[in-house]
Amino acid sequence: MDKDIQRGLNDRIYERRKAAALELEAQIRNCVANKDFDKISAIIDELCRDFAYAVHLPNARNGGLIGLAAAAIALGQNEVSPYLDDIVQPVLACFGDQESRVRYYACESMYNIAKVAKGEILVYFNEIFDALCRLTADTDASVKNGADLLDRLIKDIAAEKAATYVSVMHRPPSPLQQPSTDDPSKPVELPLHETTYPTAFSLKRFMPLLTERMYVINPFTRMFLVSWITLLDSIPELELISYLPEFLGGLLNFLSDPNSDVRNATQFAIEEFLSEIERISRVKRSLNDQDLARIEFADEEDPFGPPTSEIAVVNDDEDDVSTVFTNAEGNKLKDGVIVVGQDIQIDYSRIIDILISNLDSSVEDIQLTVLHWLNSFFTMVPEEIVHCVPRFLSLLLPTLSSDIELLRDTAKQVNLNLLDLCTGTSQTSKKLLDILDFPAVVNSLTLTFLNEKEATRIAALDWLIELHKASPQSLITSNETTIPALLKTLSDPSDHVVTRDLILLAEVSRTSTDEHFIEFLKHIISLFSSDRKLVENRGSLIIRQLCVNLDPERVLKSMASLLETTEDLSFAYVMIQNLNIYLATLPEFHDLRVKLRTVGSGTADEQAVSLFVTLFRSWSHNAVAALTLCLLAQAYQPAYELLLSFVDLEVTVSLLIQVDKLVQMLESPIFSRLRLQLLEPENNPYLYKCLYGLLMLLPQSSAFATLRNRLNSVAVLANFRTSADAADSKQLASGGLLGTGDNTIPWSHLLENFRKVQKEHEERRRSLAAANGYSHTAEFESAQHEEKKP
Repeated sequence: MDKDIQRGLNDRIYERRKAAALELEAQIRNCVANKDFDKISAIIDELCRDFAYAVHLPNARNGGLIGLAAAAIALGQNEVSPYLDDIVQPVLACFGDQESRVRYYACESMYNIAKVAKGEILVYFNEIFDALCRLTADTDASVKNGADLLDRLIKDIAAEKAATYVSVMHRPPSPLQQPSTDDPSKPVELPLHETTYPTAFSLKRFMPLLTERMYVINPFTRMFLVSWITLLDSIPELELISYLPEFLGGLLNFLSDPNSDVRNATQFAIEEFLSEIERISRVKRSLNDQDLARIEFADEEDPFGPPTSEIAVVNDDEDDVSTVFTNAEGNKLKDGVIVVGQDIQIDYSRIIDILISNLDSSVEDIQLTVLHWLNSFFTMVPEEIVHCVPRFLSLLLPTLSSDIELLRDTAKQVNLNLLDLCTGTSQTSKKLLDILDFPAVVNSLTLTFLNEKEATRIAALDWLIELHKASPQSLITSNETTIPALLKTLSDPSDHVVTRDLILLAEVSRTSTDEHFIEFLKHIISLFSSDRKLVENRGSLIIRQLCVNLDPERVLKSMASLLETTEDLSFAYVMIQNLNIYLATLPEFHDLRVKLRTVGSGTADEQAVSLFVTLFRSWSHNAVAALTLCLLAQAYQPAYELLLSFVDLEVTVSLLIQVDKLVQMLESPIFSRLRLQLLEPENNPYLYKCLYGLLMLLPQSSAFATLRNRLNSVAVLANFRTSADAADSKQLASGGLLGTGDNTIPWSHLLENFRKVQKEHEERRRSLAAANGYSHTAEFESAQHEEKKP
């Protein structure tokens, strides 16, 4: 360079540097005209070495930047390519300068260089993008403005050239056309598909940089990134959608930005991506659905099919192409025609994985967006969704308990859609059920029982119920820990959860064998045995729900048989006490009470006899329960004889309390028939004896007064004939049998078994008393004292 130009570029005044740059531009133009390329290289080398890279001379760096821009302008678009790397690199280095003015002039210089280089500048797209990513968040306003202008220009160039521009430095020389052997005056035709060369801009090279930058938190930088993503997506040939998994996670995170502009721009971009995926899915589905028909039609037109080299994109001229069919997007499809979107590959599995990972975000907008996307994928790629169901459910179900109404309602709808997808009656659902990973799904749902939110636990049980309906055996055999987990859930504090749990347990038992059913009841009894409070707090609910969903007689008889042989006498005593109350009071056992009444009336069939015998043997663990069973069966003579055997039993506090409760129960609607039978003393003498016997057992208490008042109210009818006694006594005269015909009950054997069981209980109480060092006499006296209290 001339000395004057050097001094001008070093001047601290901008106008002088600009004047020197204009002189430099004229000098380089002369060199271009004279083809003095060596001198041009020397000038550019001097600008870089002595000016742009002059670290301690800000004015020199500014002069070097404007000089490099002048050099690019002078060279022009046709000649700048060989020198572009030497020109661009110093400018890129100045983007990170400590001086804000240098950074600003670097933006100005790159703007002028890019305006000349046009598509060729895309070779350095990554470096320029990285610099702009930082400069958009610059603290200096002028630098931000300069970066914004440069950004707009690069966007314009990218929109026009990114998909097609090949750098002149990468283009091979044009092949020479050889003359035809037939006609030397005509050139040989080149093949339709020439060898393609890499474009200056490459999404593959750009993606790692974009992925890295997606985790910035500055709102200006985020807006910059979203604007570029939107622009690149608007260029169909680039197929940015294929790289969506690379930056989707970071893009979703932008929805948590406090800046509303960032959130709105991000939401728009995300919606555009989803719309594009839906469009591509429709195109592919349309092609798949009509592919066979299209091929058959094409074969009729041309049995040999079109030559491979003739496959091309159809233009808009409908006269040139015979239409075969029109898809949902309005694209004309013909054999051999390429449809936009048909070859785009979308990694659905990675996208779904990213979406599910963001489902537990603390940001409402992110969760809503994820749910919306996943719900759309149910119809687009249901098979990909099914593979992710275990993990999906572990994050979806807790969302059902969200405090945000919109999020909660959206999650409920998505959950219902997913449940229908996996367990519905359609052919698609049946196919998906076959590939569903049952063990993983069941394990995921079982772990959800630990969630503190009631709605989440209920949803998990609903899933298991529907899965069991869809494939009973798969659920039972999928996981050995499922049934124990369901049994443990019976201790859940929520009645709604326990109810659902019992419905599922009942359904499992209904579809299983008798052996599995007995095992199930063993688990229930074992659970009650290990958690006595569960019997008190939830016993009624559990038994009631089992009877609602299963056969009440089967449930009660099976439990009675299991309790009869239990070695834990204290548990059997408590459990029978509760079962007796359930049998006497719960509406679910109404039919059983009706069947039991036939025992005393002499009309019992084989089933009624079997029911009574099974229950009585088990009820023998609790004396008052056995007496109640006889009263329910209207077997008053056995009840009276049973009551007489009470004198051989040790009177305990528990016994007196239960007798007190029995008297109260006799006043309930359940025993209204018994009270009416007091009006027929001649037909029910042992009923009177039984009730008077209870009266004699009771200490002076409120229950004593209640029963006495009841008996006194019918005392005038008590003068019945003694012959009636004789008639009733004949019922058990023959071998101690109760009933008539073949359906008789061996009462004497049952009574003997009762005494045996009660003796075992008494011996156990004595051993416990000896171990604890107290007497039953003191206990009895304490009970009397308690009964006398008002």
